[in-house]
Amino acid sequence: MIAVENLHKHFGGFHAVDGASLEIGEGTITGLIGPNGAGKTTLFNVIAGVLPPTSGRVTMAGEDITGLPPHELFHKGLLRTFQIAHEFSSMTVRENLMVVPGHQSGEALWNAWFRRALITREERALAKKADEVLEFLTIDHLADEKAGNLSGGQKKLLELGRTMMVEAKIVFLDEVGAGVNRTLLNTIGDAIQRLNTERGYTFCMIEHDMDFIGRLCDPVICMAEGKVLAEGTIGEIKSNDAVIEAYLGTGLKNKAKLETVS
Repeated sequence: MIAVENLHKHFGGFHAVDGASLEIGEGTITGLIGPNGAGKTTLFNVIAGVLPPTSGRVTMAGEDITGLPPHELFHKGLLRTFQIAHEFSSMTVRENLMVVPGHQSGEALWNAWFRRALITREERALAKKADEVLEFLTIDHLADEKAGNLSGGQKKLLELGRTMMVEAKIVFLDEVGAGVNRTLLNTIGDAIQRLNTERGYTFCMIEHDMDFIGRLCDPVICMAEGKVLAEGTIGEIKSNDAVIEAYLGTGLKNKAKLETVS
């Protein structure tokens, strides 16, 4: 689905991504781990068009998408969520979902004046779809709640719901579990698995919770200092000496300590 080839992103003399190459297979839930400052979020930002690369290449299903802006990638089915949720706080949860699809008739001034019936029909269809998404995510009881009143975990579910309002092909999740209680984290994990198995979503997720990664992800890719350090199953990653050193420092040989990284 996604191939990253020798990608670099420099900020002055700092090489945030330094020659990273990786592949994200179609239909997988790929985990991306690494210590703070490894370049994970910068890599996401470059793939998703938020930042232009210094050099290198990104392809999606064989098509070169290097440097395309986020709105073009959105229409190609590449979406991302953020570590800090970005909701429209004064709008309801349902309304937050309804604004996602592009090219709505109500966006044109002419239609707003002279084609109100068309706009009304579209809005009813969008509201129905939004309610189906909220039911899927088990937060349909919050449909009329202001999004700004949601808990951190509920906002993460809302962000995931946004990806379901369009024909997403691959979704990049940036620390979807950060600050989320264990019950809601399980709900989020269930939703990701169902979207993957039932609707064919491909996911790539940055996460520090190794239990969550181990439950959902295969393969797991580890980054350090802007480069891809290792790739494999969660068991192989946990037992990899280079990964352990990157997380815990030289001389720490107890592989079990990697289990506690969060």
